[in-house]
Amino acid sequence: MSKVKKKSNSTGTIALNKRAKHDYFVDQKFEAGLVLSGWEVKSLREGKAQLVDSFVIIHQNEAWLVGARITPLLSASTHVVCEPLRQRKLLLNRKELDRIIQVTEQKGKTCAAMALYWKGNKIKCEVALVTGKKEHDKRDTERNRDWARDKERLMKHSHQ
Repeated sequence: MSKVKKKSNSTGTIALNKRAKHDYFVDQKFEAGLVLSGWEVKSLREGKAQLVDSFVIIHQNEAWLVGARITPLLSASTHVVCEPLRQRKLLLNRKELDRIIQVTEQKGKTCAAMALYWKGNKIKCEVALVTGKKEHDKRDTERNRDWARDKERLMKHSHQ
């Protein structure tokens, strides 16, 4: 009897923060580990995460992910209290933490969670040092993205 391996969602991206790319210029990215409980890992395996209103704060020289929603599965244990919006500790090395602290103290700079993804059997969070965009910057970004799409379409049709 052969064992059939169940294909899982264990590779790639779990959740993206598209609003952050729209609202901020990304200056520098870091990869952080996450301190999670068991039910959170199970929910993330099912892709039940949102990073829309999430951000990173520094409290007592530790980085914390705030506002990330991990929706509990219906089959979560009855004895576990599931808190979807709880603060989750980010695991970064001292040099990265010092850099984030130094930059976020400047005016107009902040640290945002950009993505949650699998790296092997570990869940990682991509955090980025970002600068806020003004309204006209957002329009410029949109215009450039539209032009790149149109240019790609024109190039594709001209080669046929």
